[in-house]
Amino acid sequence: MSGDRKRIVLVGASGVFGRRLAAMIARWPDVVLVLAARDLVRLEAVAADLAKTRPAAKIEVARLDRLDPKGLAALGAWAVVDAAGPFQGQDHAFPRAVLAARAHYVDLADARDFVAGFEAALDGPARAAGRWAITGASSTPALSHAALDAMTAGWTRIDRIEAAISPGARAPRGLSVIRAILGWAGAPVRVFAQGHWTTRPGWSDPRRTAMPGLGRRWTSLAETPDLDLLPVRFHVRRDAVFRAGLELPILHLGLWALSLFRRARLVPTLEPLAVLLGEAAGLAAPLGSDRGGMVVGAEGLDADGGRRLVRWSLCAEAGAGPHTPAAPAAATLRALLDGRLGQPRATPCVGLVGLDAILDQLSDLPIRTQVESQDPDTPGLFPRLLGERWATQPDLVRHAHGGTVSVTLTGRARARGASGLAALVRRLQGLPPTGLYPTTVTITPTAGGERWVRRFGTRTFGSRIAPARDDPWTFEETAGLLTFRFSVAPYPGGFSWIFEGWRLGPVPLPRAWAPRIRARTFAPSSQNGDGAYRFRVLVAHSWLGVIFGYAGRLS
Repeated sequence: MSGDRKRIVLVGASGVFGRRLAAMIARWPDVVLVLAARDLVRLEAVAADLAKTRPAAKIEVARLDRLDPKGLAALGAWAVVDAAGPFQGQDHAFPRAVLAARAHYVDLADARDFVAGFEAALDGPARAAGRWAITGASSTPALSHAALDAMTAGWTRIDRIEAAISPGARAPRGLSVIRAILGWAGAPVRVFAQGHWTTRPGWSDPRRTAMPGLGRRWTSLAETPDLDLLPVRFHVRRDAVFRAGLELPILHLGLWALSLFRRARLVPTLEPLAVLLGEAAGLAAPLGSDRGGMVVGAEGLDADGGRRLVRWSLCAEAGAGPHTPAAPAAATLRALLDGRLGQPRATPCVGLVGLDAILDQLSDLPIRTQVESQDPDTPGLFPRLLGERWATQPDLVRHAHGGTVSVTLTGRARARGASGLAALVRRLQGLPPTGLYPTTVTITPTAGGERWVRRFGTRTFGSRIAPARDDPWTFEETAGLLTFRFSVAPYPGGFSWIFEGWRLGPVPLPRAWAPRIRARTFAPSSQNGDGAYRFRVLVAHSWLGVIFGYAGRLS
């Protein structure tokens, strides 16, 4: 049967992304996987690891230098995948050599200049050879475009696109990736913003971006192929931005500070710092996590001409994040093997494989994705945030949180909390001691938000709830000087409040110091309960214990 297998040569197979792509390809029974790089010792280690988990896989190793590919033709490749990089500043000699060897070519390039000149340089040779030449089969641009294709299908207009990616601090860092970032940090970057092309410094505009499942992380303007492809392919009217971030603020803002030296032309480039900064990131890694994510959002008019905000997000747990850039390449190769791509040509990897095909490559990993959609003109805070999921909420929940009329709910609630300082906090906030109390909750719509007044017996606790000014997907609750930021998520029979961050007045506070907050609003069906409106709230802190918690039934 091995004679029927297609030979796929994976260059850079011992690298961060190459190893993960090799594991994906090794699952396929119709290929011979040739692991290629300059270091045979490392390749043999990768092959040994794959043999343990995929004993039926046909795996070979070969020494190959992409900068001097003399032995390429002898490998008899049906397809060659370049996962080595770096692609910044490289010409297109290697993909030319692959096409000359009558093999398909796929790479994981995220270098804007390399991708921008790819089609013009290689379309003629690709068509002449009858082989595909595909670049950018990675998180950007392949995955970002696949997400946007799925989210904006049928839209009549796209006003704004913003994408962001943030790996975990403990994720492995290839030196080529670090060099690539330092190559454009502080350098002029051409970007489509405010309806026209302009130039901004790379790694500029540092700000906190919401990453569902991860909270808010610092991100800055990144130089990627998407900056060219998004405005053209989606006919964006206003903004098309791609951002990247480092999980640890000290690293992200430290790089931003270093980029100022290049912006001031005090240094020509930051690339000589690659090894030093890579070591520094390694030393700081234990302070962060192994959780990374990506978010892609769009704003425009849907098929019916109504305003629409959509957001697709990916959250990778337990160090699974580095598999994500490899998944588009695996999906593209699978489509090639199955003959689903059509007439060969040279092209960036956009519109070739769908989102589901890419995510299928990640299905066995602790990676979850979600799509959120809302109409920004919808009256009421929670109807807008829940979007299409609002219609599935029970009648009692929709009545209480419709946001257009004042609502008063009455019933009973049981409160609890720790003693000591926690009890003092409860008293200052107007919350009762532990016990069962007659309870009234009044929700009054205000300009852009709601005013909540909760009465537990003789105690009164009030707060203001309003949309977050800098993030249309979250809201904030303010009680006294403290403001807490939340997003919403579906919960059986209702929805949950997901804590995102907090601040004292205008000053952001470290999330590590924050209390743990759980809040749910729901109304069980009459078959499973009494049909009453229910709520459960728990605020606890590692230093104080349970600050306060209450749960009850209202009508």
